[in-house]
Amino acid sequence: MDLRIVFMGTPDFAVPSLKILLDNGYNVVGVITATDKYGGRGKKKLLESPVKRFAVDHGIKVLQPEKFRNEEFLDELRSLNANLQIVVAFRMLPEVVWDMPELGTFNLHGSLLPKYRGAAPIHWAVINGEQETGCTTFFIRHKIDTGDMLFQAKMPIGEDETTGEVHDKMMEVGAELVLKTVRAIEKDDYELQIQDDSQATKAPKLFHETCKIDFNQPVDEVHNFIRGLSPWPVAWTSLGDLELKIIKATKEIVDHDYLPGTLVTDNKKMLKVAAPRGFIHIKRLQLQGKKRMDAVDFLNGNELESGLVLGQKEDS
Repeated sequence: MDLRIVFMGTPDFAVPSLKILLDNGYNVVGVITATDKYGGRGKKKLLESPVKRFAVDHGIKVLQPEKFRNEEFLDELRSLNANLQIVVAFRMLPEVVWDMPELGTFNLHGSLLPKYRGAAPIHWAVINGEQETGCTTFFIRHKIDTGDMLFQAKMPIGEDETTGEVHDKMMEVGAELVLKTVRAIEKDDYELQIQDDSQATKAPKLFHETCKIDFNQPVDEVHNFIRGLSPWPVAWTSLGDLELKIIKATKEIVDHDYLPGTLVTDNKKMLKVAAPRGFIHIKRLQLQGKKRMDAVDFLNGNELESGLVLGQKEDS
């Protein structure tokens, strides 16, 4: 069967999947991506999504609907006469869109479904200290991330890897899985697997208030929390009245008598925070109103007092 593919995606994560389809000769007749937004300093620069920029560079028709139920958009989508749609890192779709092509619409999800259904599967896998994650392709159905599965690909998570590092590896693993899935659909050579809802876990969207570090948690959990939120949205605590973001850290397992959250430093190279059963060694940080910097550079310009407890206001 000759495939006519519509690809839907927005961020960098989706670009390798689109690229691998073109590199292997597949006919991508259109791309749907987010609308352009103003950003940068003063929000004066018009920002196009990475997927849009790639599609334009390769001469692919781009659609950027604000509303998916808009009849003008739906007519334009139908006119592409696609028989397969692929979704990678995109928004939820109404049934009128995902049910349109003859061969269906499949999604690439960044977890081994049914684990980590939701908006932030990579983050939560790292936060929870998982040693393995992966990608799943599945046909979209009504309830988010619950459709019948096509294929999965597993990958390890290193003990100190951040979400950003796992994300960058998964982009390539995911692209290969998209290609494998398209080839199987093209040949009608696949067996669907129904998800076991009893094994499902959630990966909800992350918000600023949920990214605050609790140094009363065991040091392993604090370390996982920090790397799971790096490089974005970033774990944070407070240093006096200022917010302190911890972007990169390592852990030290050791017995000690410090209260959780106690800052220990030589004001030269070492900056660590006590937690039960060890210390978090801060390697990269950002103090409110300042740029991101390595801890050594931060200490060169800021003298801190050992014994301060992070997460407490100055008047507490």
